[in-house]
Amino acid sequence: MRHGLRAGLAACLLGLLVACGGGPALEPLAADAAILAFGDSLTAGNGAKRENAYPAQLDALLSQRVINAGVPGETTAGGLQRLPGVLAQHSPALVVLCLGGNDMLRKLDRGQAKANLASMIGIIRESGAQVVLLGVPEPGLLLLSAPAFYTELAEEFGLPYDGETLPNILADRSLKSDPIHPNAEGYRELAGAVRELLANAGAID
Repeated sequence: MRHGLRAGLAACLLGLLVACGGGPALEPLAADAAILAFGDSLTAGNGAKRENAYPAQLDALLSQRVINAGVPGETTAGGLQRLPGVLAQHSPALVVLCLGGNDMLRKLDRGQAKANLASMIGIIRESGAQVVLLGVPEPGLLLLSAPAFYTELAEEFGLPYDGETLPNILADRSLKSDPIHPNAEGYRELAGAVRELLANAGAID
């Protein structure tokens, strides 16, 4: 009897994991929580008006406040230096981390970029905030894809991760303002994907 109960519970849990995609979970966010979008020009919204950047469009989709902390041209090293002050200023409950594109454009060391992102993830968690990660595609490739180190970081730290949306957007000319930046519609798609990522992880309804 107990064996049957345990088997039933295991099957139920497996079903829940499959239904939820089996990805890492987040703690639910309070309705008045702050979400920090931290990154470079892809976060700042280059290629569109500031009000059409993905953080602004995500803000319109959520009850939580979304803060745009994007700095054009920033590398992971620059982000690592800037991050503690931004966290102290805004005290977010969750950070959407999207950096690495400028490291690739400048042909900087990929291992160091990964290490910088890992340090940022640690700093964010030490602040008490949760983290989700967005993968940035490698420039110059015919078939755009995010480098493997993003997936490795997501697996190592147990992060909700989206490594497909930005590559898909930047592979579609109708969603780009230039070779490396989305237009307003592209940022709208990115905002929707981040909302879905948060919902699937349990952070929002």
